[in-house]
Amino acid sequence: MSSIDLAGIDWIGRGWLLILAFTAAVLVVTVLRKLCRYLFGAERAFQLWWLPPLAMLASQLPHTGSASVAALPPLVYMITSVTSMLPAHASSAVAVEWRGFAVLIWCAGVVMAMLLAVLAQWRYRNRLLGATPMAGVPSHPPVLRAARADVGPALVGAWRVRIVVPVDFEQRYDTTERALILAHEAMHARRRDGWWCLLAQATAAVFWFHPLAWWALGALRHDQELACDAAVLRHHGEQRRNYANAMLKTQTALFALPVGCPWSPRHPLTERIAMLKSPLPGRLRRSVGMIASLTLASVVAGAVYAASAVAGQPSGMPATSATDAHEYQLNMKVELTTDDAHRSHAERATLALCVVPGKGAAVSTQGWRVDATTLPEGDNRVRIDLAVTGTDSKKLADTQLHGALGESLHADGMGKDGKHRYAIDVTPLAGCPARTQAADTGARLKLLSQSVKNEPVRAVAKTVAAKAGLVLVNPELLDERPVTLNFEQITAERAMQLLADIDGMKAVFEGSRVHFEPK
Repeated sequence: MSSIDLAGIDWIGRGWLLILAFTAAVLVVTVLRKLCRYLFGAERAFQLWWLPPLAMLASQLPHTGSASVAALPPLVYMITSVTSMLPAHASSAVAVEWRGFAVLIWCAGVVMAMLLAVLAQWRYRNRLLGATPMAGVPSHPPVLRAARADVGPALVGAWRVRIVVPVDFEQRYDTTERALILAHEAMHARRRDGWWCLLAQATAAVFWFHPLAWWALGALRHDQELACDAAVLRHHGEQRRNYANAMLKTQTALFALPVGCPWSPRHPLTERIAMLKSPLPGRLRRSVGMIASLTLASVVAGAVYAASAVAGQPSGMPATSATDAHEYQLNMKVELTTDDAHRSHAERATLALCVVPGKGAAVSTQGWRVDATTLPEGDNRVRIDLAVTGTDSKKLADTQLHGALGESLHADGMGKDGKHRYAIDVTPLAGCPARTQAADTGARLKLLSQSVKNEPVRAVAKTVAAKAGLVLVNPELLDERPVTLNFEQITAERAMQLLADIDGMKAVFEGSRVHFEPK
């Protein structure tokens, strides 16, 4: 993707969609995890944690409807030139807004959360110094015996995983308990639970400000242990008592392991032991649970995708036409001042620029050029990227404005060449009123030539309206008296006023619509 494409992405809007999708998916998991565990077993309940990443992915997928928006051409409508100076503003648009501070704080939080996780992982791995491979243990991945009694059993890492057991492994557990512990950690490795821990830790770091993110991290680790217990018991169901004894003999983990699965982590053992007393679901219930999980994932992902299409629409736009619903109008006052040793010269213009969101548009006037790209930011707010190029094709100014629709935004400063000073006032509007105004004004100002003799006033008015593209609202107010007139290159507006004067009426224009009123 090119730098231009990256700059055109509405990162703020995508971020909000990501937060909403994550929140909604975690809430769904919160409501359903215990019910799913009861109906279909712990393994199917853990699969519910696929919903948050799927929902976040669905919220970022592009929508086909946006392709038709990109195809709309920009329109430039010059209103008039100005002779007065632009109004002064107390603040400049280049000032850092709260969004900039928020992004910096978010980045700092992500870095801090990742550093804390890395530090915790390093502390755990540092306690593995002196660990030695255990001989005679038929297990994959490899099994290491730690040099301490307060480390392990655990599966450590996401790639190149290792099973770690305490130094007193043979003394603390009997033969059956040791086999169950190794089966449990090997099951974690087969289920790729280390990668799940890494993904969950990274997600919590990205959403460090979100209370649900940290709760979800703990809940996922808890469901992960229950699911692994259930998977082991499917193969060793007759050894439930030994399994529970091994849990009770294991010390509570004193050190966090962000990427890995301790045998007895900081989860309540009561729920794990209680599950050992319950019968495991049969193949049929687990199959039904799989179908239900896939259906739920499809529904949630589809709902998020559909909701992101609605939320991604620029808000505040009128729905009068498909064109207006996907355009912004930038009402601009631009002043460019050239200072040299001999003279100072100012060039000013007032114009309206209708642009498609995310697509650049430009207008050239008096030898210099203004380029603008408008991007929606949500809550009726937009970001406007402006660039001013001088008569020598050198870029003089490059600035970015943020504001609400209808709000007057201002930017000024010295050009990059040190000779030109610029001042730009921009008011963004939804739709493109200038397009309608231009069409309406064009109809009223269309030049007509017509010669009539002894024809009714009403009939002549209808003819003028048809030629100019005007709509007569109440032509019945004009009578049928015959008139003789000769129009030579006069505007349709003037011709309609002349016809109205004959009947003692006045023509009132509302866009391209004309209605007659008594004087």
